Amino acid sequence: MACFRCWLRSSIDSVCARRVAHRPAPACGRGQTGRRTAAWLLAAVLGQGLPLYAAAPEGTEPELALDEAVALALAANPGLAGMQARAEAVAAVPPQAGALPDPMVSISAMNFPVDSFARDQEPMTQLQIGIEQSLPFPGKLGLKERAAEFDAGAAASNVDEARLLLVRDVQVAWWQMFYQDRALETVSRNQDLLRQFVQIAQTRYKVGEGLQQEVLLAQVELSRLLDREVELQGLRSQQAAQFNALLDRTAGAPVHLPQQVDEQLASLLPEAELYRRAEANRPLLEQRRRELAAARTRHALARRDSYPDFTLGAAYGLRDGNNPDGSTRPDFATLRLAMSLPLYAGRKQDRAIDQRASELLHTQYALQDESRRVQAAIAAARADYLRAGKQVQLFRTGIIPQARQSVASMLSGYQVNKVDFLNLVRAQVTLYDYETQYWKSFSEANQALARLSAAVGEEVAGE
Repeated sequence: MACFRCWLRSSIDSVCARRVAHRPAPACGRGQTGRRTAAWLLAAVLGQGLPLYAAAPEGTEPELALDEAVALALAANPGLAGMQARAEAVAAVPPQAGALPDPMVSISAMNFPVDSFARDQEPMTQLQIGIEQSLPFPGKLGLKERAAEFDAGAAASNVDEARLLLVRDVQVAWWQMFYQDRALETVSRNQDLLRQFVQIAQTRYKVGEGLQQEVLLAQVELSRLLDREVELQGLRSQQAAQFNALLDRTAGAPVHLPQQVDEQLASLLPEAELYRRAEANRPLLEQRRRELAAARTRHALARRDSYPDFTLGAAYGLRDGNNPDGSTRPDFATLRLAMSLPLYAGRKQDRAIDQRASELLHTQYALQDESRRVQAAIAAARADYLRAGKQVQLFRTGIIPQARQSVASMLSGYQVNKVDFLNLVRAQVTLYDYETQYWKSFSEANQALARLSAAVGEEVAGE
């Protein structure tokens, strides 16, 4: 933009002077005053530097870097904390599933005569104390405990997956707001420019050097930017509310992002290597594998449920009184062994086996389907990243420099009356549009990188 200042300072007065020399000055001096005003405004607008970033307003909230936002979300997100609590609850199940049923203790008053309820009247009267223990068929408790352990592992992997997706959502929201901030800065600078352009066009029209069409079209461009600003502000507010929800903050909490970031984009591994890493590292696939292992274990348990369970018991009977020969009545001891009979296996155990077999097939297909979905997500995110990266490079090294050269060329043409004022305005607006598109592509590349890292299950930047 240095050419703006150099050209304006050296030639704006001469341009006006040439035009004045060919026209009689109005008696009131209005034309000369108008030309000087137009020249000053044009120099003030185009002669100022056009910084890539606007200065941060004083008194704003501290800047929230991307890493800080991710750390805050991982520490405070209530959804993640709830899933962690659930995983801890599920982790407490395996010891319970592998434990024997609680034994049963009984106290019985047996064979008391109803005429006197005396303990020594009848020889069979006794107070009995007993204990019983249920014993599942060997191997059943081990299978139940293993199935519960696989469920606990799946719940832990689900927490890891939720953490991964939370990081992705925070990063995507952060980069969307970063783009919106850059777009709002660009729109704001462009509005200031066009407001001055409107004044210049009006001044030129008043002194007879411009057309009313220039004024109207400059006002249309300004109105278009005002509409764009309203749209961007609405999107920024919505995105900030969603972002604050991820960080467990109030929806209206201000979010102030840094104005400068590293603009270098990382290279990526080959697609096949990303697939391999996803198979090894993606928590979602590990969760599905553990669910499959749990389904296999429950299927084996359903087969073993066809075998009987046992109950072992012992009791001790206390008797009072004497035998007819005068001897003391001895106490009684009782042992008990019982087992279940699968008489209804066709309606119960066999149906349970069929149920577990269908669940096993379901989890197998779910793992296969999830693996394909992960590969599709990797391919899509990688394609988006490469596309956006190429656009960033094209804007950075080609389109924006060429657009700046075009503006400089139009300035030179305007100096010799070969380019009209309106085309100069539109060229400058087009340059700002390209700068906005550059930041949009840069943001999209980083969003795609966040989705790619989540799809693979590990950070892929900087490879």
